Amino acid sequence: MSRADGFDLLIGDTLIIAHRLDRPAFTVGHGTPDIGSDRGHFDLSDTATWRTDLNHADIRDDLIHLAPNAQSDAMLTLRINGNHIEFTSAGETINRVWTRCEAERDEYIWGGGEQMSYLNLRGRTFPFWTGEPGVGRDPLAAPQNSASTPAHVGDYWTTYYPQPTFLSSRNYALHLDSSAYAAFDFTAQDRHIVEVWEVPAKIELFNAPDLPELVGQLAHRFGKQPQLPDWAISGAIIGLKDGMNSLERLDAIMAAGVHVSGLWCEDWVGVRETSFGRRLFWDWQADEKRYPNLSGTIAQLTRRDIRFLGYVNPYLAIDGPLFSVAADAGYLVLRPDHDQPYLVDFGEFTCGMIDLTNPAACDWFINRVLTQEMLDIGMSGWMADFGEYLPADARLWDGSDPLLAHNRWPVLWAKINAEAVHRAGKTGDATFFMRAGHSGVGQHCPLLWAGDQSVDFSRHDGIGTAITAALSAGLVGNAYHHSDVGGYTSLDGRTRSAELIMRWAELAAFTPVMRTHEGNRPDDNLQIDSAEEILSHFAYMSKVHAALSPYIRSLFEEAAQSGLPVQRPVFLHYQHDPNCFDLQFHYLFGRDVLVVPVIEEHAREWPVYLPEGDDWLHLWSGQPYAGGNWLTIDAPLGAPPVFYRAGSTFAALFKSLSNTGNFA
Repeated sequence: MSRADGFDLLIGDTLIIAHRLDRPAFTVGHGTPDIGSDRGHFDLSDTATWRTDLNHADIRDDLIHLAPNAQSDAMLTLRINGNHIEFTSAGETINRVWTRCEAERDEYIWGGGEQMSYLNLRGRTFPFWTGEPGVGRDPLAAPQNSASTPAHVGDYWTTYYPQPTFLSSRNYALHLDSSAYAAFDFTAQDRHIVEVWEVPAKIELFNAPDLPELVGQLAHRFGKQPQLPDWAISGAIIGLKDGMNSLERLDAIMAAGVHVSGLWCEDWVGVRETSFGRRLFWDWQADEKRYPNLSGTIAQLTRRDIRFLGYVNPYLAIDGPLFSVAADAGYLVLRPDHDQPYLVDFGEFTCGMIDLTNPAACDWFINRVLTQEMLDIGMSGWMADFGEYLPADARLWDGSDPLLAHNRWPVLWAKINAEAVHRAGKTGDATFFMRAGHSGVGQHCPLLWAGDQSVDFSRHDGIGTAITAALSAGLVGNAYHHSDVGGYTSLDGRTRSAELIMRWAELAAFTPVMRTHEGNRPDDNLQIDSAEEILSHFAYMSKVHAALSPYIRSLFEEAAQSGLPVQRPVFLHYQHDPNCFDLQFHYLFGRDVLVVPVIEEHAREWPVYLPEGDDWLHLWSGQPYAGGNWLTIDAPLGAPPVFYRAGSTFAALFKSLSNTGNFA
């Protein structure tokens, strides 16, 4: 919409951009980045050469030409193509663009990929650069005298999976079509600022009459996740890294009544002990000493309806035989200044990186590792770890700029894992899970996991971040998410308590997949089989999860059709109820189940808000409650606050869980 003093851009009836001569919506500039990295932790800064507001707009021939003033040549040109704003610049010197979108005082903003600390993004700036989130993400609560270096502390915005997409409570969404470093600034009351370190291809806009339809549009845009196989939801996947002792421990775990669908042994490749803890030997061949005749062991487990899962990542340790094979063939990322592999220190061991831009390297890794070493011996899945470490000064086979390839790297990694499963004819049967991502990762990766949470109840590192991660990622196209039961990272004296494991198991029972992890320091931490009380509780929650499998399968089918995630913010279906917008640690498990996990230590009762418009029944007692009310509910171990919607077509299933074998 053209005006004498500028123009307005709307989607539907919603004003997105209001450009005025004295209040420009666009700025361009030039900057030189400085990016340091250490073990996946990045320190980014920018030196601005120049920066100019584009006050003047000349609209002609369906194009908007933007210049600093009426006497200047245009520096940026916009083409409005449907719901897309396409960008072209006047010269190569422009490599920074700022776009300002209109905001309302009471507007909520969500998305940003997989965010760990905040579901509502309003009031903060969120940079988008994949990397290790760090430990001590709240600077005010960072551990003192930490073994972690300051660069490894992290902040509220650091994440494995950033995505430059946000949704507004005004029923529109914005996606920045760029893999460059970007930042969304939601600190002002009147405008949101989109910053990107390139001239982007376009900004995409979406609108809908309600939030569920808007989320569905985003899922369609980025590609819906492949559905998970039935075995993945029919019981718990038990993570053990104890060599052949894992088999004996699994038998004891099952004898205690745990419903088991899979055994996940990430140590199938062998281990190495480091100061961080027990790491794996990154060569991607079975360690015959640790697991003799692994293919035979997998076959025996399969006959018992237990699937075997492994571990892999796109790096090769220099002290393993596959490194020299890949290096000699030219399959590794190179140094910027000479034709030698770019070596990365992963903490007391060094690795080369498979060049994911090289089709021959990808084919070799698919055939030699994912197929020959994993799928062909009977594995049904694996953790496809990492993907977020690509250095900013690497040299790539396809000649692409590593500053633009860095955020794309996890998507390329997801793609070759999906291709391996496809070539083996096991799509829908074998599966894998990832922590790293960027725009479009979900069309390849069937299951996200929340990464390396700390083994505690801390606000920015612990159990609660798994909820925020699932809800934020689910809004931007990722239907299936889960986390490590008990957390992973044990540093600075932090170790698991029995209560933490039990509360995490309660959370995991109401997620698509229930999977345990022994953590980086298994010998220092409690495990699910460390004590009878923990194991008995886990067995009970595994039965709950298995019993819910028909309902979970229905949610998968819904996700395939509508794109709605399995775990949903409460406001997604109760947009009319303003009390729901700030419920960061409540979530809907599908449309019909409300889950409010206990995420504080020693709590035995818990505040719950029941959304207005429906009546609710307490899952464990069957007691009815009216919606639109806060209540404090008893929450002993084994009975987390969970409610189901009156009138649900799955009411009989939910009712069958009431008063049956309650652990408490």
